Amino acid sequence: MRRRAALVLLSLAVFCAAMAPALRWYAFPRLARIPPNQYQVTVLEAKPATLLDYTTLKARKVDKITIVQTLKGDAEAAKRVERATGRDVVVWDSLSYVAGPDGAMVSKIPERYVFDAHTQEPVHAAGETVDGDPVRREGIEFKWPFLTEKRDYQYFDAQTRTAAPIHYRGTRVFGGLEVYYFEQTVPWTEVPMPKAMPVKGITPEVLAQTGLTRWYTTRRMFWVDPVTGAPVNGEEIHREELRGARALFGQDTVTVFAGHVKMREDSVTEVVDLVRADRLKVLLLVSYLPWSLAGLALLLLALALRVEARSRTRRRGVTPD
Repeated sequence: MRRRAALVLLSLAVFCAAMAPALRWYAFPRLARIPPNQYQVTVLEAKPATLLDYTTLKARKVDKITIVQTLKGDAEAAKRVERATGRDVVVWDSLSYVAGPDGAMVSKIPERYVFDAHTQEPVHAAGETVDGDPVRREGIEFKWPFLTEKRDYQYFDAQTRTAAPIHYRGTRVFGGLEVYYFEQTVPWTEVPMPKAMPVKGITPEVLAQTGLTRWYTTRRMFWVDPVTGAPVNGEEIHREELRGARALFGQDTVTVFAGHVKMREDSVTEVVDLVRADRLKVLLLVSYLPWSLAGLALLLLALALRVEARSRTRRRGVTPD
């Protein structure tokens, strides 16, 4: 009877020992995935800011600019891409909507972003666009990979349509979480005019005929939870200019928008709460359960050896201590 118990304990120890690495290396890549139908709204503000007044053709100081960033997963489109590529993907339709102090639209830039549901690497497929223009992304955007590393990453910039390094700058504490801080500076670069303009009748084609060009620079900052790869906070020191503007504005360069953009407090709280819940699920797969199973396997093995030793002692007719 004791020997049978020892065999049962040994079998359970082997099972736990096998499950520990299986959870980390087999289950984790298959279960830790971005849901295809995710929906998220983040509100950012620049207070104060500089904004071009198209009625007076002059830049003016305003109390606040509001930017509403919407991410919406298209599950049906993801299924079509999966059938074509054989990969588990997510298709995000995003919209960055900028509103002035009166609530009127300043600009809106839609994007379609296709990426691997686990690694967050871009997956090139039809419909990958920024403001209606086809693009071929390199690098991450919006989110870092699960188990983010302390290193630089390539980060895609929607304005320039190019990727550049975003640099790891150290570990910080934000919202009670230990996070990695990343920073990227995009130098002054000529970028396309937005297709949606704040004044009716003004289009990118009309502006191009005047010789105007749009230039942009930003310093981008992210505080990233290393477990889920989700940014818990983001800021940008952002500037846009129109150049070659003397014929229309009376000067060569006119500021279109300038300000320090920060996530609104309620958006930060919502994101931190969501990340706290998601990081527990990831940690269960990569740390808590594997280590618990490994510890349990050692305990069961020790019990099995003890039971077997006691069984052999009894068979030899020696009373154990």
